[in-house]
Amino acid sequence: MTVITKTGNISSQSSAPAQTAVIVVESDSTVVKFRSLWIGGNAGAAVDVAVIPLGGTVAVTFVAVPAGTLLPVAVSKVMDTNTSVSPNIVGLG
Repeated sequence: MTVITKTGNISSQSSAPAQTAVIVVESDSTVVKFRSLWIGGNAGAAVDVAVIPLGGTVAVTFVAVPAGTLLPVAVSKVMDTNTSVSPNIVGLG
């Protein structure tokens, strides 16, 4: 699994804990570097989360993600389009 280091470099250390946690503001244009996303929300709620994976150019939508899920996917964008999350998304780096 590819992860992002504290300096923003790509590393192969998949077991290293996150060094940053940031509340995400969904945007179709803002470039970010997160190695995973925590999906907030109310218990029992499910949401759609659209991202552009790190190194990719095409958006991928995770459908019906339960609140409280940790998505272990490195992303360069958390899209506003097709993301139905009204609670918090936390980007981990």
